[in-house]
Formats: sequence, structure tokens, C-alpha cells
Amino acid sequence: QVQLVESGGGSVQAGGSLRLSCEATGIYTSYACMYWFRQAPGKEREGIAAISPGGASTVYPDSVKGRFFISRDDAKNTLYLEMNSLKPEDTATYYCAARRSSCQTYGVPTWSNNNEMYYWGKGSLVTISS
Repeated sequence: QVQLVESGGGSVQAGGSLRLSCEATGIYTSYACMYWFRQAPGKEREGIAAISPGGASTVYPDSVKGRFFISRDDAKNTLYLEMNSLKPEDTATYYCAARRSSCQTYGVPTWSNNNEMYYWGKGSLVTISS
């Protein structure tokens, strides 16, 4: 059974930093594309970072590019998200996800609109105060 468990969420002031971790069991992360998503109150879930198997390629939307950095330690079966220059609009529940089937194109991780294609964690709340 695949389990993804996020940790590291909390409350910080705008401009601060946080590091999220996601420990995976029941899956060899080295064979999977790994992702971070977030969902703010009243908004749809948004993909904010993706990393290919092995970590050679990463993808970010413009909303977090240059501020957030995804990394992985497959020896520890753990995924990370370093978040810097945090803004109040970054307030959300952050979810770790994994996907193995057809998760990359030419080595670049891709997104799927089908939530059932992912394994999901339960989320970690991040609150940014102004």
C-alpha cells in the first residue's frame, strides 16, 4: 500500500521560508515522477512543482518559479519542497503526489488532469501572514 506523508507545514510571516518533506512508503520513488500540489480555500488544486525520476528535470508554474524548489532523495524515499519569499497568497494545503505511468515526455515530467493517476498524501497546511 502506497503512503505519502507530508511534514514541515506551519505558519510564517511573508518573506519567510519553509521546507516541506514527503516520506513515501510502498513505492520506489526512484521510478516515479514526484509532485507538489496546493489547494487554497475556495480554489482548485494547483500543481506547483514536478520532478522527473532521478531528478534531472523539474517543472514549475510561473506563480512559484524562482521561489520554490523541488528536490528528491530516493535513498530516503523522500521528496522536498523548499519555499522562499513566501507571500500571503501561498497560503494553502500542500499535497505530495507520485505518478509512475507515462509521467514524462522526453525526460520532462508532465501533468495529468486525472487525479486517479496519482498517489496522494493527506496534505500539510501552510499559512503565510502579512
